[in-house]
Amino acid sequence: MDRVIATPKAIELIEKLKAVHGPLLFHQSGGCCDGSAPMCYPLSEFKTGAQDVLLGAIAGCPVYIGAAQYALWAHTQLIIDVVPGRGSGFSLESPEGLRFLTRGHVFTDEELGQLQPLPEPHVV
Repeated sequence: MDRVIATPKAIELIEKLKAVHGPLLFHQSGGCCDGSAPMCYPLSEFKTGAQDVLLGAIAGCPVYIGAAQYALWAHTQLIIDVVPGRGSGFSLESPEGLRFLTRGHVFTDEELGQLQPLPEPHVV
């Protein structure tokens, strides 16, 4: 059981973006300017910090979430999808006329028992 997965459409877009921009990184936004969208950046242009939790990887790209957001979503599998529309100007898919979208699946007790524990996030 993975904490984060991607739909086939999302993987297709990720591969297209990797061909143009090289290695990528995703960060699940916690709100404010970008809503709760998964943001896609060139791997070398986003610096993670002590409050970022590595959830896993999709299409070979690491996916992080802020500790405060993780504390609320720890019981949920994130499903990264793609839909028509214009996403954030900061996320790489914006010019494609598509945007990444996070869907969720609440883990059952059985599924939670199958997960590898993550370090406790440091919430400030």
